[in-house]
Amino acid sequence: MKRNLLWSFCLSLILILLLSACSGSDEASGEGNSDEGGDDGDQVTLRMTWWGSQSRHDQTQEIIKKFEEENPDIKIDAEFTGFDGYFEKMAAQAAGNNLPDIMQQNFGEYLNQYADKGLLADLSEFVDSGEINVEGVSDTVMESGMKDGKLLGIPTGTNALTAFYNTDMLEEAGAELPDENWTWEDYVETARKVHEETGEFGARLMEPKNLFEYYLREKGKKLFNEDGTDLGYDDDQLLADYFTMNKQLVDDGVAPGYDTIQQIKGVEDELIVHGKAPFDFRWSNQATALTSAAGDRNLEMTLLPGTNNTEGMYLKPAMLWSVSENSEHKEEAVRFIDFFTNNIEVYKIGGSDRGVPIKEEIRNQMSDELSETDKKVFDYIELVTENSSPIDSNFPPESSEVLAALEEVDELVMYGELSPEEGATQFREKATSILSR
Repeated sequence: MKRNLLWSFCLSLILILLLSACSGSDEASGEGNSDEGGDDGDQVTLRMTWWGSQSRHDQTQEIIKKFEEENPDIKIDAEFTGFDGYFEKMAAQAAGNNLPDIMQQNFGEYLNQYADKGLLADLSEFVDSGEINVEGVSDTVMESGMKDGKLLGIPTGTNALTAFYNTDMLEEAGAELPDENWTWEDYVETARKVHEETGEFGARLMEPKNLFEYYLREKGKKLFNEDGTDLGYDDDQLLADYFTMNKQLVDDGVAPGYDTIQQIKGVEDELIVHGKAPFDFRWSNQATALTSAAGDRNLEMTLLPGTNNTEGMYLKPAMLWSVSENSEHKEEAVRFIDFFTNNIEVYKIGGSDRGVPIKEEIRNQMSDELSETDKKVFDYIELVTENSSPIDSNFPPESSEVLAALEEVDELVMYGELSPEEGATQFREKATSILSR
């Protein structure tokens, strides 16, 4: 009996030793522990997400590859989509406490919404320690990533709304090319002339979420009041006039309705790049994707129309890099943000796709090697810098809901289910209800 017990004990001891040896072998080879950082050669895996066009996806993958080459202890798992659906996907991940370590974030409504829920890490300590080097970046640019005294995002670059126009279509129609002094009346008149002369659309249907805000600013008003508890304008005729201008163009076939717009799945499908409309109002950092998709069609840029467009125009962070508050690898995540901000190779790959670099040092290094398109973007940002007013940052946490309501009402008006006046009234009712909760 004792002999059997001793034999059993010996077998158990041998088994334990064998298992321990196998476990040690796995750790030495780096298997089974790939997401734990340390000095033993293990590799940290970071999840990173962004939205954009196919060209941005390709560029970012190349940037990630360079980062990983310089930081072999970090591996980045990429997750990317188009802008449509991006924040719905992020909301689902946030609800499941599964936000990525590094995320591309949007200034305004979404940044404030995430800030209100405490989902983003305060990056101030990493800037103070120099782990994110922002020396030479203007305070104004850095403030765009601040909310409630916390630095929640590092701007990827500087951006501005722009009127892209196809010079080939305008010249074919015998229309004047726009400049920084054109008005809304000039825009409508030119759009109608192109439509009459070519049979194509004379403009793209304007999306309301950014362009109505610009329209208000150009009239000396704001979308939200100072403390974000209500709309920032009292006269609903302003929105009714905006709706009326667009609705008349749609009704006359000068601009497409939502049936056409909803078929556009990315920058590559836009009307302007296929010679189907001469105007497209969007962000300046999309110039590379537009120009690439347009081929040999000549696209130029100028300020949005308006008799007071200097008041309406503003500089904006193209987007922001943020880190999840729940990330277990914040120090590794900010190493990527620092790399993106300070490595000129990043901008040689991406150009102005994520905006004009925020560091003067990088801008100066790039100046002699810019592509034709990037030079246009750099020059345009200089033009806006000289002809703009400070950005409005008083977006309440509920602003994404308010803007979604504006988009819904805009669609109803364009389909003729509401008159412009009814749409303006209904939007105020929806916005008031959301903001008073």
